Amino acid sequence: MAAQTRALVSGQWLADAIRNSLIGPKLRVLDTSWYLPKTQRDPGAEFAQRHIPGSSFFDIDECSDRSSAFDHMLPTPSHFSRYVGQLGIGNDTHVVVYDTSDFGAYSAPRVWWMFRLFGHSLVSVLDGGFRNWLADGHPVSSEPPSPEATEFTATMEQAWVKSYEDMLDNVRTKRVQVVDARSAGRFRGVEPEPRDDTLPGHFPGAINMPFPTFMDASGKELGSAGLSKLFGDAGVDLEKPVWATCGSGVTACHVVLAAHLLGHPGVCVYDGSWSEWFKRASPDLIISEGEGKKA
Repeated sequence: MAAQTRALVSGQWLADAIRNSLIGPKLRVLDTSWYLPKTQRDPGAEFAQRHIPGSSFFDIDECSDRSSAFDHMLPTPSHFSRYVGQLGIGNDTHVVVYDTSDFGAYSAPRVWWMFRLFGHSLVSVLDGGFRNWLADGHPVSSEPPSPEATEFTATMEQAWVKSYEDMLDNVRTKRVQVVDARSAGRFRGVEPEPRDDTLPGHFPGAINMPFPTFMDASGKELGSAGLSKLFGDAGVDLEKPVWATCGSGVTACHVVLAAHLLGHPGVCVYDGSWSEWFKRASPDLIISEGEGKKA
């Protein structure tokens, strides 16, 4: 099936697959919704009320390194293998991910990237997400999923993940372009961060490309021309290495997805992102038009 290698699938494609009873060991759909606590949304409870028929819930906080001081840092390959195996996903399963955000896509690209990071390229983002699924009148269900557990074996592409030390080194050497997917206000330091213990701002040399700009007004991904223009206008050369960052490693994956759609897979993610950088970096490495960090 050609769609297995496509990074995006349409709502109509998925609706047809559901109507033809294709959901099963060869095709799994995951609601990957995740929200910052300040939004006061409970994605698990929302999933129980209504979801795409046959889908399962993927909990980004559950499938993470629970021992880390930072939110939803990557799990180990064995943890990921166990978690997705319980969702009925094997190494030959085509996985379609979506979320319920008003943007059209918010956290789904993070889980798309996680699957690819752990060696599974048969993964697609539902273009336009649940927002467009509802707008197009496709069916929803409240039936709890009951996938049969299976074996999944993960192999990790460690080079795709960047650490605080990698970022620190790059601030000095300026060898790699770093794209920050947060809003312009947070990037500049004039809008608050959603986490109370963190002030806004950015690190030296970062380029701001807010994640909603990769989508059109309806929440669907821009076409190649639109995405190319975005990177060009931001001064990002996709022929050269790019690392992506954001608040906590979720929306950074929009940068990875957009570059992938333009034929440039392998954009790396700083998993700790701004929430780690702000806590660990010295004040001179925090650029802000606002208060900034006290020494």
